[in-house]
Amino acid sequence: MLDFAGKRWWYLSVSFVLFTIAVTSLGVFRLKAGIEFTSGSSFTYEFTEKTVSQEDLRKAMADLGHGEARIQGAGSNTYLIRTNELKGAPAQTDPEVIGPQQPATGEIDTIETGLKERFGALNRKDFSTVSSTVSKEIARNATLAVVAASVFILLYIWWAFRHLPRAYRFGTAAIVAVLHDAFIILGLFALLGETRGTEVDTAFITALLTVIGFSVHDTIVVFDRIRENISHDPYIPFEEAVNASMMETMARSINTSLVVVLTVVAMLLIGGVTIRNFLLVLLVGIISGTYSSIGIASQLLVAWENNDVGRFIRRLRGQGDASGTPEPV
Repeated sequence: MLDFAGKRWWYLSVSFVLFTIAVTSLGVFRLKAGIEFTSGSSFTYEFTEKTVSQEDLRKAMADLGHGEARIQGAGSNTYLIRTNELKGAPAQTDPEVIGPQQPATGEIDTIETGLKERFGALNRKDFSTVSSTVSKEIARNATLAVVAASVFILLYIWWAFRHLPRAYRFGTAAIVAVLHDAFIILGLFALLGETRGTEVDTAFITALLTVIGFSVHDTIVVFDRIRENISHDPYIPFEEAVNASMMETMARSINTSLVVVLTVVAMLLIGGVTIRNFLLVLLVGIISGTYSSIGIASQLLVAWENNDVGRFIRRLRGQGDASGTPEPV
């Protein structure tokens, strides 16, 4: 049987390094918030007459008074444009509408006219605006959703394992693993925001909550097997029970995660740009969550049970173990 728990500090060290890189990335670059959290307007144009580069489009938007516009490629000769909140409703341009068209009253129509004069025919695929009031409400609700999910996870696992000694440790270890997965994703998107202009939106929050649920589900499977092994043999060493539990559940965890990962990769290859960030969060989160249930949550339980941190501190101070006998190196 593989000794996972015996090498727990290797797994925890790898996790700590990844976590540190993610937190550093998040602190240095920051997340680039989408219009749902900052207010503004978002629209997509497909240029059908001329090939338009991103730089040409950026200059055109600046000439039209929107130098703040953020432009991102969204396909062949197609660009997603985000600006400050545009006033007025867009004109009715549906060719199937019978009767007089709605007059051009919105700033988006002024932009569209200017772009047509410079680049020729274009097709506006979508247009949406979020006010500052709505964006603040969305940001507050998203934060509350993540915090509430974490609190309820802790309380549920504590309650589910209440018959085991120190059941709170199971809930705490699961939350630490979830926070690890969340920060890996946040750090990655902070880096992508700096290098590729990737923004976080409500779909990102939805995917993050999905990853949290997946990670906790995988962790609970391992924890439940630990509980069964301890119940069947109350005298089994805790470290041995954890090792046996991870071996018994590993095939199931890897197979389940692999199926989901293959599905997400297939959707990334054939899906549209609008769901790409959502799928990327799922891909990274599922891989990280599978690792964290084995390499973090379970290993933390063993380290906590063996008082590894206390022993390490005493060793640094040259005090040996609690009985006064120097510990072997």
